[in-house]
Amino acid sequence: MTSEREKDRAILHAMRKVLTAVIRDTTPPPGMRHTLTDETIQDMRVCLGMITAREKELGDEAGEAPSRPYYVDEQPTSKVVPFDLSGKQDKE
Repeated sequence: MTSEREKDRAILHAMRKVLTAVIRDTTPPPGMRHTLTDETIQDMRVCLGMITAREKELGDEAGEAPSRPYYVDEQPTSKVVPFDLSGKQDKE
């Protein structure tokens, strides 16, 4: 069963890579009309949404924590605070 999940992940990864490359290669400069029809663009969005949903399902089945992309210079939303009780003395 694991190999089936790995195959699914590989297929989804390849599909996402090709679809985003097509989008990147066909996107016109600002102000120019896109060569693809509005219907095709919407269909591509639906496909990317379906890929994302299936990747999430596979991740949930595998017990993986969801992750989101982040920028290298992005400030973390949480801060690790050291918690050391070894130097604490009992007050009895």
